[in-house]
Amino acid sequence: MSSHSVQPPTAGTSRRPAPRLDDNSLSEWPERIFAKLHEADIRQVTYVPDSGHARLIQLCHADPTLKTTVLTTEEEGIGILSGAWLGGERGVLLMQSSGVGNCINTLSLATVCGFPLLMLVTMRGEWGEFNPWQVPMGQITASALRLCGVIVHEVTTAELAAPTVEAAGRIAFNSNRAVAVLLSQQMLGTKLFKD
Repeated sequence: MSSHSVQPPTAGTSRRPAPRLDDNSLSEWPERIFAKLHEADIRQVTYVPDSGHARLIQLCHADPTLKTTVLTTEEEGIGILSGAWLGGERGVLLMQSSGVGNCINTLSLATVCGFPLLMLVTMRGEWGEFNPWQVPMGQITASALRLCGVIVHEVTTAELAAPTVEAAGRIAFNSNRAVAVLLSQQMLGTKLFKD
């Protein structure tokens, strides 16, 4: 399997080759974001496996100070993080843009109850997308989140990823707001299913 693939700790290996990313994705942004999550005192990381977040997820799993939770669907992360906040811990939800649609109803929990929610979203359906099923949600992700009352920061270059996550964390945890950082497909690189 590619070093960019992510599996839940108990999952078996796949028969299909893991997706690879083109050379534009080979940067240090996951390490920089990981450092900013530590600085923000993040203790819980919830995620649906995603190759765009693969390196960041690996870093989180390797850190014994973090509790990582693999989700079956993205909206579960909102409930887990609300409970973490009530228990005195900060967390982050990692997901792909296609998962934002699954969260629409549950985002009201953060808005109505006034707890902070930090989301890092890898984008699909934009730059050079090969899968037509990813395009509809990818094109409306930012708008859908804003309509739900989420503060949205869009990142198109690797250099801005970590500072944007830092700024988003400050807003989320200092004002008890839902904030999403959208990591552009242009920054991540286009998924290619090739050897």
